[in-house]
Amino acid sequence: MLRLSAIIFQDFSKTKDMTKSPSTLGIILFAATMIIFFVVYYFFSGVDYFDTTLKVNAFVLPILYAGTAFWSVKSYWNNHSTVSFKQAFKRAFVPMFIGGILSIVSIYAYLNFADPDAKKLLNYQYVQRQKSELDKEYTSARTILKHQKDIDELDQKYKERVQSFSPDAVKGKDMLTASHFSGYFAAILIFYVVLSLFFGAFFRTRTVYQENSQE
Repeated sequence: MLRLSAIIFQDFSKTKDMTKSPSTLGIILFAATMIIFFVVYYFFSGVDYFDTTLKVNAFVLPILYAGTAFWSVKSYWNNHSTVSFKQAFKRAFVPMFIGGILSIVSIYAYLNFADPDAKKLLNYQYVQRQKSELDKEYTSARTILKHQKDIDELDQKYKERVQSFSPDAVKGKDMLTASHFSGYFAAILIFYVVLSLFFGAFFRTRTVYQENSQE
């Protein structure tokens, strides 16, 4: 019985150590991202599909990725007397990079090959959102202007910009191409690097402070 308990404890310890691996955390992060993607896809793919996707990308995913990076560094820091900047940076960056790159590739493949209709809906709602923002800016600016010359100039600019939203102009407009996804990931990569630099400096600084205190 004691031997069986020891074996179970060892297996649990190995599983626990695996979850602390940056690569494993990256895979878990990828799985969590895809779950969120499909939750939005199945339950919010209506008139607010694009807006919901935008909010999730702006608020939910950054918190998820930052939390995972923090956990990765903190779990390593708890079990090591010294942690260098490079080690802390790697522990934060690797999970986010793996989770991010796998998610980007999978979402691109799904929208472009598995369900092109979802892609068309996102593109359509993106254009409509841009048009709505233009209308709001125009209405707001027009209420402020008092001189007819300025109003006429604003009207002319508005008419010129509205033409870019005509059916012929937006036909074939695609914000979910491979090049666009590459651009999105490049922007996200900057977030990963900045966050990893912060965690690297923060945990290295705390380690140095502890060592100096012991002296």
